[in-house]
Amino acid sequence: MAANMARFRPAGMTAFVVIWIGQFVSLLGTSMTRFALTIWAFQLTGEATALALVGFFSFAPALIFSPLAGALVDRWNRKLVMMLSDLAAGLSTVIILLLYVSGRLEIWHLYVAGAFAGAFESFQFPAFSAAMSVMVPKAQYGRANGLVSLADSATTIVAPVLAGILLTMIGIGGVMTIDVVTFVLAVAAVLLVVAPQPVRSREGAAAAGNLWTESLYGFRYIWQRKSLLGVQLTFTISNFFDAIGMILIAPMILARTGNNELILGTVQSALGVGGLVGGLVMAGWGGPRRRIHGVLLGFIGSNLLGMAPLGLGQGVVIWSLAAFTMFFFIPLINSSNQALWQAKVAPDVQGRVFATRRLIAQISGPLGMLIAGPLADRVFEPAMQGDTPLNILLTPIFGTGPGAGMSLLIVIVGMLGITAGMAGYAVRAIRQVDALLPDHDAVAVSAYATAHD
Repeated sequence: MAANMARFRPAGMTAFVVIWIGQFVSLLGTSMTRFALTIWAFQLTGEATALALVGFFSFAPALIFSPLAGALVDRWNRKLVMMLSDLAAGLSTVIILLLYVSGRLEIWHLYVAGAFAGAFESFQFPAFSAAMSVMVPKAQYGRANGLVSLADSATTIVAPVLAGILLTMIGIGGVMTIDVVTFVLAVAAVLLVVAPQPVRSREGAAAAGNLWTESLYGFRYIWQRKSLLGVQLTFTISNFFDAIGMILIAPMILARTGNNELILGTVQSALGVGGLVGGLVMAGWGGPRRRIHGVLLGFIGSNLLGMAPLGLGQGVVIWSLAAFTMFFFIPLINSSNQALWQAKVAPDVQGRVFATRRLIAQISGPLGMLIAGPLADRVFEPAMQGDTPLNILLTPIFGTGPGAGMSLLIVIVGMLGITAGMAGYAVRAIRQVDALLPDHDAVAVSAYATAHD
């Protein structure tokens, strides 16, 4: 009976699409909740620091637990890990919903719930990425990752608009209730499909040990491959500056428009449209043959043509155009990088390596989030108010009033973000990573041939 049931379960690329649909629906619900709670938190506090701390407490645990999560992902069934991660995220939303309905919700509750969900999210990324590597043919990695970016971008378009409509109809409680339902659908999608465990590789056998040594394996693996380490360090640079800029977009727009939710939703939707178009391009194209070009040129383009102009803008048209351009490059960056690592790293150690890779790339993000709020509220905003020398000099460019200081800071981090791409092209080990490191299947074939000489 079980064998007959298995025949009707999707496998391969079809299985990936089923999981992708479930994750898309879940992400849509989560994005609507995040939008609604962003409005609630800013109206309650009126400070960028509060929003920055929500982002920090949601993001930091996902990084802290990454090495341990990666080791456990390689030990456990990856389907089970993905389902448990979705259930934990759903539970945190249920708790916030109950607090809101009972009239007891406070800003610090968002910090705690975000940290809880973030800890379990540390399992989601390596589990999903590693499962994709064994479900999808290598030639389709770029397109599959383009679909992942497509889902991220589509939710960015739809969620603000849909959340804005639903907030007037069913309120924050109704939005969060929908979010809980979407988590259930995501778990059901994973449960439905076949997601085979990877075949044991020579690298996987050599990496076996206790949980502590396996947690550290990703660091050793990446340290021994300087090209891969260099690639992730470019993300470290970029993510630090991007974290500052991205965390300030919502409070900057709300401050400059008198808390206009429609304008904020329009700009956030423009972010999503740009990512959607970029994701469609990647899904159809698959990315450049030398994947590193997609990463480095994406860094330069997203900051030079997106982040910096967004800070310079003072109205919804410029903000929306810059937001579109900035996120157009994101699928190119992420899909190219993901395809690069999926091709180079053996599937049975990807949980550990990908978790460490994420830690290296994003460790600077929480730091950027922590300093973004104080920099905006205590340094740049006061400096751009009144008759300060900085305000007199820059008023023709950035205007005056609330939000002008945050605009200036966004431009600064946008220009600094370009250094990630420039640094990558300056280092041979990074710009030639595609040629310097063999793909994992080529290594396996070479090892097999040597053993049978």
